[in-house]
Amino acid sequence: MRNTLGDLNNHLFAQLERLGEEELSGEKLNEEINRAKSITSVATQIIANGSLVLEARKLMDDKMNADTKLPKMLEG
Repeated sequence: MRNTLGDLNNHLFAQLERLGEEELSGEKLNEEINRAKSITSVATQIIANGSLVLEARKLMDDKMNADTKLPKMLEG
């Protein structure tokens, strides 16, 4: 199975719609809130990983550029 950031976006909006259901209450609402927290946690890690890959790609593309500035976390 191949997932994309577009798929992630769709999952996040679907979760938002489930949380917005007015008839949801009590234990079912708590279950949905816990599910939303789990989805948010995983989504945050996916986005962070994507950002890291993008930064690495930028550094590789600019490796021959003498004016390239390293990200603060890599500066000594």
